[in-house]
Amino acid sequence: MAVNKSKISAGFIVVGVLAVFFGTVLVFVGPIIIDDQVVKNTIIDPKNNLSYTMWKDLPVPFFMSVYFFHVLNPQEILKGEKPMVEQRGPYVYRKQCQKENITFHPNSTVSYREYRRYFFEPSMSVGNESDVITIPNMLVLGAAVILKDLPFSVRMLISSTFKVFKEGPFLTKTVGELMWGYDSKLVNFLNKYLPDMLPSTGKFGIFAEFNNSNTGLFTIHTGRDDIKNVHKVDSWNGLTELSYWRTPQSNMINGTAGQLWPPFMTKESTLSFYSPDACRSLELVYQRPGVMNGIPLYRFVAPKTMFANGIDYPPNEGFCPCRQSGLLNVSSCRYNSPVFISHPHFFNADPVLLDYVLGLHPSEEEHGLFIDIHPLTGVPLNVSIRLQLNLYMKSILGFTETGKISEVVMPMLWFEENGYIDGPVLTTFHTNLVILPGVMKYMQYISIALGLVNTVVGILVYYKVKATSTGQGKGSRGSETQEKSMTYSEKDM
Repeated sequence: MAVNKSKISAGFIVVGVLAVFFGTVLVFVGPIIIDDQVVKNTIIDPKNNLSYTMWKDLPVPFFMSVYFFHVLNPQEILKGEKPMVEQRGPYVYRKQCQKENITFHPNSTVSYREYRRYFFEPSMSVGNESDVITIPNMLVLGAAVILKDLPFSVRMLISSTFKVFKEGPFLTKTVGELMWGYDSKLVNFLNKYLPDMLPSTGKFGIFAEFNNSNTGLFTIHTGRDDIKNVHKVDSWNGLTELSYWRTPQSNMINGTAGQLWPPFMTKESTLSFYSPDACRSLELVYQRPGVMNGIPLYRFVAPKTMFANGIDYPPNEGFCPCRQSGLLNVSSCRYNSPVFISHPHFFNADPVLLDYVLGLHPSEEEHGLFIDIHPLTGVPLNVSIRLQLNLYMKSILGFTETGKISEVVMPMLWFEENGYIDGPVLTTFHTNLVILPGVMKYMQYISIALGLVNTVVGILVYYKVKATSTGQGKGSRGSETQEKSMTYSEKDM
């Protein structure tokens, strides 16, 4: 029996040592296995079904919500009074994106064009596309600023042309017309006699060139040669740098195309991406950690310096001529139109901008820009890109349409493009990148713990068996001595 118990104790010790060894190996090898799987599934490759489909077709709900600033006092503005606006909306559109003309290259890059289409979602909107809104007329007030240095007589002639085509300083149109275009005799005239002067050859609308269009020819790295470069832009429309801005730094095309990022992010990482709509590269910084449906995330936000002017933040000098901090002058890539981009309601902008317009109420919760990233894979879990479109306007002598308008950066609308992982994609993502790594992580510690327990039990059993054997040995020798003593006693008698 003692021999059997010895074998049992030896078995416990062997199993325990093996379990500790296996768990220790997992401690070191487990992260390597996980990282290797992340790299394997992050590379842009048609063989990677989940990641390739996510990159190619964006199989998650994505929406654009548009808020208009309805002008309440247009006549008073022409007399020099402060503009008063009222936010209307949101008018929500489902965004459909699909990459086409996908071409892989030998240098570990891939080229494509991404086409986008928008579909109105009445159930998610506050109002309808038939709602009537009044906003500044970009054609008239924008042209007045662009052409302010022409001879006075020419300015008067252009102003008369506006009157002939019945174009005034403010537009009152439906949401659908403002978004996707309306018939304008002036636009038709300009397209006929001055082609390429306007961004659209058909109807004139703020988002007319967005719908059924593509964002240009992107060439990005697949990550096959270096996973640190995956999704990063190699060129856009054949360009490795822009020509819109005044300095080489400002003209750099940095980061990704704004949909996915390289894996293995840290709190020191930044989210850089090139935005054709903003005509520049943007960079977000880490704010805080978080959790979404059990998936760990890092939240990245726009720093206050993103749209700061060159005085407050010298690296932005290349994006000037600048006005107050919080405004990005995009006239150089928008047909010289005096258009500025900002955060909604001038959030994070110079407070003086709020003094010029009544009806704005900025807050980080409603107007801050953020992206929630799964740091291990670089996959966005929740995205909210919020930007505002503004028109710089003022009274210009010779353009009677401008009246006595006070110099002001006038908010016209702001929009939010948001999307989040949900449904089957979320389930698969959670299983492969959270549950399985978690199971592997706990397995290594459970294996070590069980191994130690088995080893201790084996040692205890071993010593117990040894102690029992020793006790039995002593008992046998004691019996023999007693028998010998009794024998001697009988002889003496």
